[in-house]
Amino acid sequence: MLTLAEEIILLMLEDESGKFVHVPEHSVSYALSGAVLMDLAFEGKIDTDPERLFVTDREPTGYDLLDSALQDICASEEQHDSRYWVEFFSRKSVDIQRASLDRLCANGILREEENLFLWVFRSRRYPTRDGAVERREVKLRIMSLLFSDEIPEPRDIAIIGLADVCRIFEHLLARPERERVRARINQIRKLELIADTVVTAVREIETRIAQSMTMHPM
Repeated sequence: MLTLAEEIILLMLEDESGKFVHVPEHSVSYALSGAVLMDLAFEGKIDTDPERLFVTDREPTGYDLLDSALQDICASEEQHDSRYWVEFFSRKSVDIQRASLDRLCANGILREEENLFLWVFRSRRYPTRDGAVERREVKLRIMSLLFSDEIPEPRDIAIIGLADVCRIFEHLLARPERERVRARINQIRKLELIADTVVTAVREIETRIAQSMTMHPM
């Protein structure tokens, strides 16, 4: 299974050129930071309340990137709120992006050629963690969800929330398309398909990212 950070990166990858769509650096930084924190929430490693983000399980996830982030949180001598950790990991976004791209290449999903990242699977599908089925590439899934009435999976709700709050859709969709799917994005973000133990953390992280994004006007 890919991490949310890896799928955010794939979402921003131009299909043919192997380059990334032009998204402001702060948007990418906060999206990757939020993706790491949300993945830790999905893995049952952290939870939040309005005053703090705290560790609920110190056992490794098996993903190097997530385990490194979990160690950072565990090593903190003081407890901090979600916004602190959003900012903390946003400053590590270059490392998060590089580690994610390295893993995508190591897993045979992308290949790197002269600073371009090209798809290996022409079908734009990739294996799941157990290898039993193939999963549609994130851009296909997300665009299909936005332009249909499909019911999203919990992780795709998180991806759509991150892409929305970090203004990534502004660089993936033309204005008429954004206007067409605005109500659908709002509908998806309100769906209660994420487990109660995760939804609070995911929404708290989204809120804190939104607060940080206000420091970077369009």
